[in-house]
Amino acid sequence: MRFSNSFLDEIRDRVPISTVIGRRVTWDRRKTNAARGDFWACCPFHGEKSPSFHCEDRKGRYHCFGCGVSGDHFRFMTDLEGLNFPEAVQQVADMAGIAMPQPDPQAEKRERERMSLLDVMEMATRFFQDQLQSPTGAKARAYLRDRGLTARTIENFRLGYALDSRNALKEFLAGKGVAKEQIEACGLVRHGEGIAVSYDYFRDRIMFPILSSRDKVIAFGGRAMAPDAPAKYMNSPDTELFHKGQVLYNFTRARRAAQPGPGSKEPGTIIAVEGYMDVIALSQVGVENAVAPLGTALTENQLELLWRMTPEPILCFDGDGAGIRAANRAADLALPSIKPGRSVRFALLPDGKDPDDLVKHEGRAPFDGVIAQARPLAEMVWQRETNGAAFETPEKRAELEARLKQIVSVIADESVRRHYQQNVRDRLNGLFQPQRNGGGGDRRQSYQQREGGGSGRGGAAGGRGGSSFQQQGRGMGVSDRLTRSGLVRGHLDLPALRESVLALTIVHHPQLLLNEYDEIASIEFENRDLKRMWSCVLTIVGQAGAGLTVQELKRELGENGFEELLKSMNQQIRNARLWTATEEADPQDSLQAYRQTRALHSRNKELRWQKIELERELAEMTEDEAERAEILLRALLEVQNEISRLENQEAIIDGFGVLSGRVKGAAVSHG
Repeated sequence: MRFSNSFLDEIRDRVPISTVIGRRVTWDRRKTNAARGDFWACCPFHGEKSPSFHCEDRKGRYHCFGCGVSGDHFRFMTDLEGLNFPEAVQQVADMAGIAMPQPDPQAEKRERERMSLLDVMEMATRFFQDQLQSPTGAKARAYLRDRGLTARTIENFRLGYALDSRNALKEFLAGKGVAKEQIEACGLVRHGEGIAVSYDYFRDRIMFPILSSRDKVIAFGGRAMAPDAPAKYMNSPDTELFHKGQVLYNFTRARRAAQPGPGSKEPGTIIAVEGYMDVIALSQVGVENAVAPLGTALTENQLELLWRMTPEPILCFDGDGAGIRAANRAADLALPSIKPGRSVRFALLPDGKDPDDLVKHEGRAPFDGVIAQARPLAEMVWQRETNGAAFETPEKRAELEARLKQIVSVIADESVRRHYQQNVRDRLNGLFQPQRNGGGGDRRQSYQQREGGGSGRGGAAGGRGGSSFQQQGRGMGVSDRLTRSGLVRGHLDLPALRESVLALTIVHHPQLLLNEYDEIASIEFENRDLKRMWSCVLTIVGQAGAGLTVQELKRELGENGFEELLKSMNQQIRNARLWTATEEADPQDSLQAYRQTRALHSRNKELRWQKIELERELAEMTEDEAERAEILLRALLEVQNEISRLENQEAIIDGFGVLSGRVKGAAVSHG
């Protein structure tokens, strides 16, 4: 049975080649980068001890650098499993959930007709090219020269000209024996109800052939020469060959340009710009990896095409209002479909410029500069939601937080969604906290505002703003103030030892926080009381800067109601003999131990998330997925073993301070 190319392409696209091959090999964990769809294994076709068999999902191909075999999904199954081609197609179609086409003489006839339509489109392309070079194409040639295009560029992109005539193309094709039905099926004439005599679809326009992924002309774009034309640009109508939302202009040329160079595993970048002329102008200055949607906003199918070429395409938009709006629409389009190793970046051009303008006079350097500053998707969303807005009230801050949570919630991939949620929390913390500086001032003011306190204008003598805890707690004991504030419910709920070490190391050595602020400030504690204290620590240290002493920090934490918590945590680490978290420890020892503890803390959280994910996947397994379930069980066991290993390692590191013995100016007695 003969299968159409479109059917084979569809099942290849739906089933990653690593899924087909992964049933017969074990991927090498050191060399494989699953997030990028890059897999390595020992070759199943010849015996070897080190992996030289490579498969790449983006290309849908495999190759062994040892024995030289290569192929696609079907070739792997026919060569390794001994299947014939229809059997291999059947298996991959089953994996894709696509029904096999039934033998259909009519379908085969349509496929033959489709091929003949491509022949008609090729004839039309040559006709338009000839007209551009004829005397009647002088005006069109002058326009292209004014746009800075060279003869070589015009030839490379096969640009042409449609005469200002109702039937020039139609008569040319008819004279070559092309049937009326074929001309109509190609979308080259307007016809149908209300049109007595069909006439050419494109008239008096510069013609841009649009190619399929197999380098065949499937449609045209036309740029009007007349200034009063109803549409400046227009595309062929949808046909058997062409569906506008599923095609990118310059797809095949850009895909070739994005192929990794010799010895490189990293795919090249693909840049999506807004129009045909942008793509062509960029190509002329050496930027071959640009594509464009066909005069409309980027579609889901076009975004999938971009991801087939590169894991992180750059979407380039004009910097004016319309360009920003288009970029924001593209961000919303991409968010639900991003995955590990699959995202987008955004490059915004100077206001009033497009790529064509940017490279015409100064070459590619200014455009390269714009691309080098492309923003991640997360940054684009954040800028959109916060630029030009003020968040001076709790209500406005809560509104921003709710809006960002809603935006991030559409991300389908759970792990990516979780990291975006963390990113949002970090950014909100940075936005709502004061900028770090070395000046004085009321160090508690921002914390008071976030916790519901005053503005800092009233309160204590000397104009110093009293904290919310102070305002509520005058005349109360420490225990009463803690209970009133919600920090305790009759007793303190001590944090885990690891969390106490992390927090108290910074309290006793605040300079560490200033040196590594961004990384340390992003730590998430599980203990509710410690979360509140940590928020206060960040505010005080950030406001005070380098001049803050340990005594000042502790005093202000005590004034904010954390004195009892500090005492309990301090006793906790001393009972465990973790001297590196104490005030007396040498700063270098504290820093080294802190980094170890922080790494363990982060790794432990990551492993526990993996454990939850694996358990969830296992719970959703069906009986016919036994092989997959066995793989997940092995992975779960590995994660559990790693968690246990880290806990044992923590017990060893717990003794670090005891072994060190260095203090600031004296030795600590550990007896």
